[in-house]
Amino acid sequence: MQSGFQQIPREDEEEAEEGAGTGITSTLILSVFTAVLGSLQFGYNIGVINAPQKIIEQSYNATWMERQGSEDPTPIDPGTLTTLWSLSVAIFSIGGMLSSFSVGIVSEWLGRKRAIIVNNALSFLGGAFMGLAQLGKSYEMMILGRFFIGAFSGFASGLIPMYVGEISPTHLRGALGTLNQLAIVIGILIAQVFGLEGLLGTEKLWPLLMGLTVLPSALQLLFFPFCPESPRYLYIVRNKESKAKESLKRLTGHADVTAALTEMKEEKRRMDLERKVSILQLFRCRIYRQPLLIAVVLQLSQQLSGINAIFYYSTDIFTKAGLEKPIYATIGAGVVNTVFTIISVFLVERAGRRTLHLLGLSGMCVCAILMTVSLLLLERVPVMSYLSMVAIFGFVAFFEIGPGPIPWFIVAELFSQGPRPAAMAVAGFANWTCNFIIGMSFPSIVEKTHAYVFLIFAGILVVFIAFTYFKVPETRGRTFDQIAATFRRTPSLLDREIKPYTELDELSPDMHE
Repeated sequence: MQSGFQQIPREDEEEAEEGAGTGITSTLILSVFTAVLGSLQFGYNIGVINAPQKIIEQSYNATWMERQGSEDPTPIDPGTLTTLWSLSVAIFSIGGMLSSFSVGIVSEWLGRKRAIIVNNALSFLGGAFMGLAQLGKSYEMMILGRFFIGAFSGFASGLIPMYVGEISPTHLRGALGTLNQLAIVIGILIAQVFGLEGLLGTEKLWPLLMGLTVLPSALQLLFFPFCPESPRYLYIVRNKESKAKESLKRLTGHADVTAALTEMKEEKRRMDLERKVSILQLFRCRIYRQPLLIAVVLQLSQQLSGINAIFYYSTDIFTKAGLEKPIYATIGAGVVNTVFTIISVFLVERAGRRTLHLLGLSGMCVCAILMTVSLLLLERVPVMSYLSMVAIFGFVAFFEIGPGPIPWFIVAELFSQGPRPAAMAVAGFANWTCNFIIGMSFPSIVEKTHAYVFLIFAGILVVFIAFTYFKVPETRGRTFDQIAATFRRTPSLLDREIKPYTELDELSPDMHE
């Protein structure tokens, strides 16, 4: 494998653990389903801004002209309109950036479940502002609503993978973690379909299209009272053993949860030694640097791959590719997105996280090059419009095989309970920052680079492929504690057998610079 990093050891008792461990229960299904409704809403708000772009821009222009109060109003300047639209798209990411950095604090203060419930207040606020923007004749309301719904999505992007990861049995954690991404892509697809001119993508109905985002929040508030809190949070953070047992029994369907509780007791013992880790301590502590670097770079590989350029601007891209009805090609990309996310649910526990991430990045790189070639030859060879469509579909498919789902839940796998909330906050902030950069800068980059824009993404993908190959470990089938134990080794121990934690505890003075 990569230099300086050994494969996380697989133990003989893994199969026994899976056999005796938790299976799929109705409570587990309900809890995961209810949680990922927030991810569906996240995806909906990524995709909903795409199809009705021209109609909303016309609304902005009408508002601009009406505010002049003259008999011969001047239309909005194209540059100003572009800025307003880019801000409407990108401020979603600004809200996500700010809230994602607070995920650790909120999840520790309110708990995973309660934090997700309270977060829905931002959803209702954002949905109300967006849905009433046309009635209020205010594009500022639309932009503010996008900010609030972005803040909701920022919290959801950290809280939901954390909650799902902590309630999932070890042998199902990857598959159930992938459902977070599946909900996101289904949300994108629903938004694209509802945005059709024959449905809600019209001059009169687009406010309803934007306001529909509150429906998943309403369902979440309805179902969550029947779902348990994360047993790991209850026991390890709050020290409520009886409530943790009750939660485990509901999730596993077993009266005897001794094995799961024993694992949590060991993790709690180590957390007590680690103490709660702040974001500053996360950067200062040597043993967290490698997993933190991996977590952040994987988030960057997701966002800087160019996928959001397609999600936000796919209709415009297909138009420039010469397709007569680009919105249907965009929906086709959404269908591909959903199908391959479902495929990844079944692959992630078989092929492993690292393998799928490498496969996804490599496939995206090839498709990005094909997109560049097809766009360059489009004017001379019209049939290239179909190649560009195939390349985009392939780009989306490979994204959902690895870079789409894996960065969201692998952060929770790389860290033990002590540093996990802070790590989720840092990784989420990195993700949303890149989301904002792409959303705000992509139109300007396209104007300057034209057909070569995806060649830039191809070069970036090569860098991420190399990093994944040399630095990212495989976490499939390992408990949180086994994964964290790998990073506790000091450089002098890298090429030796992993020592028990009781021995490594003596190394704690060397953990800090």
